[in-house]
Amino acid sequence: MKYSGRTIADFALTVDGRDHPTSRTFDVINPATGQLLTTAPALDPSELDVVFGAAQQAFEQWKQDDAYRRQRLLEAADAIDAAAEDLVGILTAEQGKPLDKSQIEISSASMYLRYYADLDLPREVIKDDHEGYEEILHRPLGVVAAIAPWNFPITLAMWKIAPALRAGNTMVLKPSPYTPLSTLALGSVLRDILPPGVLNVISGPDPLGAQMVGHPVPRKVSFTGSTATGKKVAAAAADDLKRLTLELGGNDPAIVLDDIDIGKVAEQLFWSAFENTGQICLAVKRVYAHESVHAELVDALAEIAQSVKVDDGTVAGAQLGPINNAPQLDRVTSLVEDARQRGARIVAGGGSLDRPGYFFAPTIIDRVEDGVRIVDEEQFGPVLPVVAFRDELDAVRRANDSTYGLTASVWSGDPNRAARIGLELDTGQVSINSHGRGVRPHLPFGGRKWSGIGTENGIWGLRGFTEMQVITGPRRVS
Repeated sequence: MKYSGRTIADFALTVDGRDHPTSRTFDVINPATGQLLTTAPALDPSELDVVFGAAQQAFEQWKQDDAYRRQRLLEAADAIDAAAEDLVGILTAEQGKPLDKSQIEISSASMYLRYYADLDLPREVIKDDHEGYEEILHRPLGVVAAIAPWNFPITLAMWKIAPALRAGNTMVLKPSPYTPLSTLALGSVLRDILPPGVLNVISGPDPLGAQMVGHPVPRKVSFTGSTATGKKVAAAAADDLKRLTLELGGNDPAIVLDDIDIGKVAEQLFWSAFENTGQICLAVKRVYAHESVHAELVDALAEIAQSVKVDDGTVAGAQLGPINNAPQLDRVTSLVEDARQRGARIVAGGGSLDRPGYFFAPTIIDRVEDGVRIVDEEQFGPVLPVVAFRDELDAVRRANDSTYGLTASVWSGDPNRAARIGLELDTGQVSINSHGRGVRPHLPFGGRKWSGIGTENGIWGLRGFTEMQVITGPRRVS
């Protein structure tokens, strides 16, 4: 399979600025067919010393020159834009999303690089007077071990790459084994821009990620993925007291109040749940709708679900692609079947499409309550349960009664009323009459409880790849 003249089989690991040969491979499946797409190179875990050694050696020079780092990030952004056509095709082939959505994802990578290239990390002079001098510096940590997921492999890798490199760190990056190709291609593009060893991209099946976390060289681990795996990452990092950023799962609620105009918000609410086939950590995972608008909302969402074009991401007009991998398809199927057996009404969808690949019909579920798995657990797929409520305080209590706390939204004809309710929600971000609107390069993103540790994006994300150093001494102002 070729994309703009390039062959998938050409992709290689990037270590110390060049191809890193390996005799081991693993299979990559095309989710739109369920068949083998190609094989990807797998790093032998015994070679992690070489990989981290290259990153450690590069760190000593890379950390020195702030202006040089800024310039390299800007040049990296330009290189990604120039390679976008290749990267878009590869991303759709392995992840499944429509081509226009892959284009947005690749564009976001260059956007994040430019944002961080322009972001200052100023020295903070606390005191400089007759009593003395006090300053706080933000120093790079060293080598970062970064592990990215399969839902947005390029965007979420860049949430790590851009701030980590801007701060002066070097990195070893591993994509999910379900979506290694686009990240390997990204590594090939950027090796021509970044000095050798600054960004090393490796791939391989488990337990490679765990061995990265346990390696003695990296001083920070940045992981995006499931909460279950995140807990294992935290435990493995604790032995060496590595710094951590964990962006984990969510079971994000949307509360729809009785004064909302369903006709105006149904489409937006639907896509807040189903974008990327529901495979977004911050997607709406459960809706609490006031009983006076509940039936109307269910009908409106079902009508939209039945109209959506689900197809191979390369097909013109496809709005949703397949679920990315077979285990996730099995999980979504299990959650829907459990709800069905417990008396839920499947208003739209409800099962896999009768075709090759991991396609699942957009599904709206009614007559469910808290205590049913589809409400209590993160489905991470194209399924949305709608729960009726009568009392606002009860809706808030139920929304908060979760081990997760990533994002939430409140929908109302009165934004001030919605904002007051939003203040009661125990999540890292609350949006009013939208969902996930606060995911921007300049805003902090992070969850509470089991949704993660640490913060990404903005100046806060940049500082997360540094440690403070205090300098004191005699006054410096004459």
